[in-house]
Amino acid sequence: MAKLVYLSCGSNVGDRSASLRAAIERLKGVGTLQAASGFYETEPVELRAQPWFLNCVVALETRLTARDLLDQALAIEQEMGRIRLRDKGPRPIDIDILLYGDEVVEERGLKIPHPSMQKRRFVLEPLAEIAPDVIHPTLKKSARELLAELPAGQVVRRLESGT
Repeated sequence: MAKLVYLSCGSNVGDRSASLRAAIERLKGVGTLQAASGFYETEPVELRAQPWFLNCVVALETRLTARDLLDQALAIEQEMGRIRLRDKGPRPIDIDILLYGDEVVEERGLKIPHPSMQKRRFVLEPLAEIAPDVIHPTLKKSARELLAELPAGQVVRRLESGT
């Protein structure tokens, strides 16, 4: 059975916009694109001494399992030149699974919903743009509600339409 999934894409190396567009195109190979947010420029959150990111969120309908979806996302990152030298460091592309239907997944190397999504404005702004009423399966709050609860401080600017 197909699942509606939400993925976050980010880039802070090279042509960030082109990288996001390329990632979205590649993700169409793992499911049917339902929506893509605009692109948001965001300051780095954890490792601050690096270029700013461009981020977006996409909604896909897929028949892949959560594990297979993760494997495909990692393969796309690798195809696009991501080398994991430093955790949270600069990268041409980063793809994270935010939500996989309403499922909660806790496996080695895979946690869904994404454990930090409710703390990240750069995730919640684009998610709320395309799915304001989607419910976080453990917090039982919508993307819109989670966004409203965030404290001020994280700089996020919408720059352009996604696709």
